[in-house]
Amino acid sequence: MLTLTSPVETWAHRVPAGAKLAAMALATTGLFALDAPSALAAALALTVALHLTGGLRFALAGLRLLRPLWPFILIVGVWHLWTGDIAGGATVLLRMVTAVALANFVTMTTRLSDMLAVIERLARPLRPLGLSPRRLAIAFALVIRFIPVMLDRLEQIGASWRARSPRRPRWRVLVPATLAALDDADRTAEALRARGGAG
Repeated sequence: MLTLTSPVETWAHRVPAGAKLAAMALATTGLFALDAPSALAAALALTVALHLTGGLRFALAGLRLLRPLWPFILIVGVWHLWTGDIAGGATVLLRMVTAVALANFVTMTTRLSDMLAVIERLARPLRPLGLSPRRLAIAFALVIRFIPVMLDRLEQIGASWRARSPRRPRWRVLVPATLAALDDADRTAEALRARGGAG
């Protein structure tokens, strides 16, 4: 659960984590500076090409990581179709998919330990304020890792519900999803304690 690093070795695995995180931050900021759907479509095409540099297997794994986005894509798409703002909807969707795909690329090619080291270095100036850089780094890394895991878990719970009932799950999956999140958090806390804690 604590790693989404791809087992497929690519050139990006050898790039320092700090450089990749900085490039991702700059690229994501640049996405919000773009408003034209054509420019955003070009950015998405470049992101797809970036994934393909790791080979087809790597690119398909990155595509699978985008699967939890489909409910958001559906909601945003339907809303903008209903309001008649097609260009605005395309802009939002292209920006969202490209940003998440870029984040997935960094996550797939960066070890958790390397990401922790970068975040811990950046958080050192906060030590005089009483904040532990190590704990902040672990919290930040866990958020990055757990979001796709929890979205996938929610999808699995919804699929289990649909296999047992003809009704839509809707709010009924919230309780089991919350319990699953708490269970995962408890197991992760146990694993951290067994390895010496957050430091």
